[in-house]
Amino acid sequence: MTSTNGHGPKRAILYVRVSTDEQARSGYSLAQQIEALRAHAAREGYEVLEEVSDPGESGASLERPGMDRVRDLVAAGRVSAVLAQDRDRFSREPAYLYLLREEFAAHGTRIRSLNDRGDDSPEGQLTDGILDQLAKFERAKTAERSRRGKKQKARLGKILSSRAAYGFDWNTARDGYVIHPEQMAVMRRLFYMVGVECRSLCAIREQLSEDGVLSPTGKQQWDVQSIRKLLKRDLYRPHTYAEMRELVTPDALARLEPSKNYGVYWFGERTETRKRVSENGECGRVYRHRYTSSVRPVADRVGVPVPDSGIPREWVDSARANLKNNRRPANAGRRFWDLSAGTLRCSECGRVMSPRTANRTYFYYTCTVGPNKRKHGCSAKKFHPAAELEERVWSAVSAILADPEKLRTGLDEMLERERAQMLGDPVKEAATLGKRLREIKGRRSRYQEMAAAGLIDFDELRERLAGIEDARVDTERALEAIQRRTEHLDRLEQNRNVLLEEYAGAMPEALGTLSPEERHRVYRILRLRVNMAPSGDLEMSGDVMPVPLSRIATPSPPD
Repeated sequence: MTSTNGHGPKRAILYVRVSTDEQARSGYSLAQQIEALRAHAAREGYEVLEEVSDPGESGASLERPGMDRVRDLVAAGRVSAVLAQDRDRFSREPAYLYLLREEFAAHGTRIRSLNDRGDDSPEGQLTDGILDQLAKFERAKTAERSRRGKKQKARLGKILSSRAAYGFDWNTARDGYVIHPEQMAVMRRLFYMVGVECRSLCAIREQLSEDGVLSPTGKQQWDVQSIRKLLKRDLYRPHTYAEMRELVTPDALARLEPSKNYGVYWFGERTETRKRVSENGECGRVYRHRYTSSVRPVADRVGVPVPDSGIPREWVDSARANLKNNRRPANAGRRFWDLSAGTLRCSECGRVMSPRTANRTYFYYTCTVGPNKRKHGCSAKKFHPAAELEERVWSAVSAILADPEKLRTGLDEMLERERAQMLGDPVKEAATLGKRLREIKGRRSRYQEMAAAGLIDFDELRERLAGIEDARVDTERALEAIQRRTEHLDRLEQNRNVLLEEYAGAMPEALGTLSPEERHRVYRILRLRVNMAPSGDLEMSGDVMPVPLSRIATPSPPD
């Protein structure tokens, strides 16, 4: 087949692309595009070299297997044109389309589409460029309208998501949650293991796998980071009606019952972007997605109420506090180090002491902060045998656990001392401070209305608002302090109950047979901290220690 100008054959590549959502929304299909392009090529006298398709690929990036194939064919030469049904089949970004046009032009190849409006003249290129920018603007406006519509639905208390969160199921209208009993029982267990038993995330993962509990995605093995994300979500934290007043819109609040608690689903909590990239692999190009994610400020989100999970709030808050210090216990040398993960610290520099092994036979704890690692080194250079040190600590702790009456008395006295430090009723104080916050917000609105009506000038408005802002900050800090003290007491009481129910009164022989993993769990419940001096003397403390432990001197050698 010859060209119309008699200068040889015209060879073309037919390129088709469709993304899954685009096919459903716009009616595009690969077969329909190929059929239209074949008919056009026959009419224009093109010899089709190859038909290249990109099924399920976004036009927001040039990193596509089919587009890479087109670019390779063009670089090899002898291609007159690359044909597509619409210009946005090549790319939805005008800048990318311009780069392709320049790249192909260097090889004598043109980009052609069935909806071209201009020609190769400067005026024709300007026309196509303007229309491409208008199309991009229209797509952006459509996306913006879609986002506004979704945000408005969230303001009305409706949930917009492709899949219900773990522990919940969709209601009949599929715009809100109801409790999923089996999954919520798993979530309750997760918060108990982290918030009350103070287990590590790796230990929880292994426990769930042993019990045959499937992950939210249906896998046999849970992912540690997935567990962490679940525990941090406000979906499972109970909020009172007064608290929900500050988190959701009045329209959503009107649907709630003042006597009940609710969780919070955050619409727009995270912003995520996905970019397709290609890399050179052993078998050719490998295509991967790179994800970036960030958390939006609370002011930029929309809170949507969900049913109360039934999980005690103190469990949730305690689990979050434990996650901040969660570290995997060291197991170097095929050994579990029960004083690792921050339990044992150097008394000289205050940093965590590290486990060390020699030939996987001799095990030590030592402070490894040297002059080369820190600006100021540590003088504690001694290696302390692990087995002897761990036994000294466990002997001191098990002596307390073995006497249930003494343990209970000490724990109760400790709780009373903590309560005595809280002046007044924390519940009443929190309610008073919450009422004060609402009054401050009401005064702010009134001042703004007065300024709008011309009753006060803007200088006076700024002065009054500055005073209100100082009062708001002070009130919120006082409220947070009360909440922290209340949560601290709740956590202490939980740990007290666990110690009394599971370990108090155990025979010394039974306590002596506990595995290093179980000892480590007890230390986490006790929030034990052991400071070790270079001489070997120990000083132990913890949030739930029933009696203060004075220094434990290094044992004297036998005569």
